[in-house]
Amino acid sequence: MAPPHTHVIFDLDGTLVDTEPLYTEAAQRILTRFGKAMDLGIKRQIMGGGPLSGARFVVEHLALPLSPEAYLAEREAWLREACKTARPMPGAARLVEALYARGVPLAIGTSSERDLCQIKLAAQPFGACFASIACSDDAGVANAKPAPDIFLCAARGLGADPARCLVFEDTPKGVLAARAAGMDVIAVVDPSMANEDYTGALRVLRSLEELTLADIGFGA
Repeated sequence: MAPPHTHVIFDLDGTLVDTEPLYTEAAQRILTRFGKAMDLGIKRQIMGGGPLSGARFVVEHLALPLSPEAYLAEREAWLREACKTARPMPGAARLVEALYARGVPLAIGTSSERDLCQIKLAAQPFGACFASIACSDDAGVANAKPAPDIFLCAARGLGADPARCLVFEDTPKGVLAARAAGMDVIAVVDPSMANEDYTGALRVLRSLEELTLADIGFGA
């Protein structure tokens, strides 16, 4: 891992917070009305991308009698309540709090919109540890992942050189976004996504519990 990393940026959903099942449930609540199902093939296409582009894909792919905007508004309204009790991913609290205690500047770069991001973080013990949070609806974010905008915005918030940032991500789109931003990235992969392409990641892990600070250059 060279040059040495000085800052760490985390994706949020599926990396720090166990919200991916909630997104599936929220979608299925809508789709059931129309006799449709949210299958893994659809989820693979939309995970890690922007909310509206994902909604557009679902609506068009399943020929739903809704606009993407209406689908997204209904989904997000349910998620705002569900995410208030979202649990941290295994190892997330330990890693974030250990890095924070070491004085490592931390950021989040998430495809969530800001109001939903704040709800998710408010439920977490480590929610106040981040000096910079970049969301998909921020003014400085023109394009969703796999474009680099979100991670570059997060790095700017830290005052960090992108080349000195280490990113944690759980989706192929997120890995591509980090690499496009000139950042090193570690993929933390759900078993259902284990066969996807994470080319460019320094390491591919099953859980943050597999890491120590020494593994990523921040501890003895």
